[in-house]
Amino acid sequence: MRIGVRVARSLFASPDLPPPVFATRALRSKYSFSVFCPEKEHVLVEESANFLQWLRGKTGTDISSVLALGNSTYGRSLIALKNIKAGDCILKVPYLAQITSESLSSEIEQLLPRNIGNVSWVAIVLLAEKKLRQSSEWFTYLNCLPCMDEMHNAIFWRKDELKMICKSPVYQETISQQAYIEKEFSALRPVLEMFPDVFGKVHLENFMHAYALVSSRAWETSKGVSLIPFADFLNHDCKCGAVLLSDVDKEISEVIADRDYAIGEQVMIRYGKFSNATLLLDFGFTLQHNLYDQVQLHMDIPLHDPLYATKTELVEKHCSPRISSVDKSNSTGNFFIIKEVKSASSKGKGIPQALRAFVRILSATSIEELQALLAEAAENDGRLARRPLKSKEREVQAHHILCSRLFLMIEGHNTALKMLNSQDDTDYNLRPSIRTRMAVNLLSGELRIMQSAYNWLENYCKRLSGAKEEDALPLSADTELG
Repeated sequence: MRIGVRVARSLFASPDLPPPVFATRALRSKYSFSVFCPEKEHVLVEESANFLQWLRGKTGTDISSVLALGNSTYGRSLIALKNIKAGDCILKVPYLAQITSESLSSEIEQLLPRNIGNVSWVAIVLLAEKKLRQSSEWFTYLNCLPCMDEMHNAIFWRKDELKMICKSPVYQETISQQAYIEKEFSALRPVLEMFPDVFGKVHLENFMHAYALVSSRAWETSKGVSLIPFADFLNHDCKCGAVLLSDVDKEISEVIADRDYAIGEQVMIRYGKFSNATLLLDFGFTLQHNLYDQVQLHMDIPLHDPLYATKTELVEKHCSPRISSVDKSNSTGNFFIIKEVKSASSKGKGIPQALRAFVRILSATSIEELQALLAEAAENDGRLARRPLKSKEREVQAHHILCSRLFLMIEGHNTALKMLNSQDDTDYNLRPSIRTRMAVNLLSGELRIMQSAYNWLENYCKRLSGAKEEDALPLSADTELG
């Protein structure tokens, strides 16, 4: 048994929280973003019966006897048809009812470039099935998938909408992902055009739509990237313990309830431990308070630094973490992931040791200082600049470099949030309003993370300087969390 997680790059709802801005998974329905109200949920009796009957016909077995398709304040969802107890198996979807790249004919598969991504493989399966229309064995499922106008993945945002998140690393990630999808399409296009009877006339926007459907709905299972009908109607709760499980021996994907559910209550799972950055980019929604929010920080060694060449060599060898790019390959760079620091008086868990090592190297003003760091590393565990500098003054200077970088980012997020919060956002059914609220959730979460790191660093520097910890000042009097 293995855990199946949503197909997403980690860039990097619960009853006591308002619902997420959850639009990607709502299927041809109007959206409501009021506070979660179970009594507003209702089962789509006829549609649910037809869908499950279609799945039963494909598999020869019942998928679920306790769940039904429904509408809720989250959009399309799965509702408890009966009382559910923690530990109950609530659905089982056999492999033969899942869409994978294995559906491609061998003739087409042999012609496809070997270096295209896994999501693209399944995306062209969708394109082929859509061309068949009602003749497709998957028509009942395909007919439930959202059209492009109903999807809110960042790649579909207009330029003026993307400006709302230009202070977030997600902005550049979005541009990179758009370029990557276009590159994938360019590589696939010659093959698609060779089989007009299979794919029809495919444009970039058609491929981008299919790609986003897969990236937002598919799962990583033992079968690879898989679209799992019915299971993909389950909505995401970052506090939930239930996940999709893949049983290789039984050749099924299943979900075990992590808590009790009453009749009519929406059943939730956790897609993965994803930040709002990942949720926005790959799934098209955000959470108002995401437990797994994080911020990607990029820092460079100034080109005018007299020790630029030496520092760059040391950083590349000792400090730079591997980061995941759009195509899931690894590349080096001065990128660091910051997570929330729970307390300003703690040990600073959440701020990477590699980042603190980087600023210590960056603060060096002589070759002798760098050589001393190398000697200290050799005498200990071999990790460069992972220990505080022997000079408290230099240690403070090094961490002030990081404080300054965070200060600029925090100020940028504050300014952006003030502009967004001043906009008229009364009609939550309008697309611009939905995306504005998504941008607010993203920036607010990142701001919370950066503020926590900044406060810890300020207290750390105060302690080294001999000041009392309570004397550490907040960033600024008007700092807001959106």
